[in-house]
Amino acid sequence: MQALFVDGAPAAIGPYCHAMRAGNLLFCSGQTPLDPVTMKLVGETIEEQTVQVFKNISAVLEGLGLSLKDIAKTTVFLRSMDDFKGMNGVYATMFDGHTPARSTIAVKQNPLDAMVEIECIVVIPDGK
Repeated sequence: MQALFVDGAPAAIGPYCHAMRAGNLLFCSGQTPLDPVTMKLVGETIEEQTVQVFKNISAVLEGLGLSLKDIAKTTVFLRSMDDFKGMNGVYATMFDGHTPARSTIAVKQNPLDAMVEIECIVVIPDGK
């Protein structure tokens, strides 16, 4: 296994890496809507926060030569299922037709009280 850290993504707020590579799989740590420069939460709506989460996921993946199209599975952690529709609308536009497997669950609280956190599993193409 190989622990990976990527410049341009928010720093970990605990003892973990941005992603862990195991063979041709990449297990990405959950991303919250943190601004990577200020390390403050971005957005007051679920839509704004979901956009920032995807910016952060993209920063990790692009830093490793990958993209959202390489994601096989996501897990979405919502502070409230009342936010599902707003998150889902942004989610669909971010993937632009790509439909990875997904689980969505409501949790009592996300880190820093974010409205959303998303983790993913990525298939690394041969040769990368």
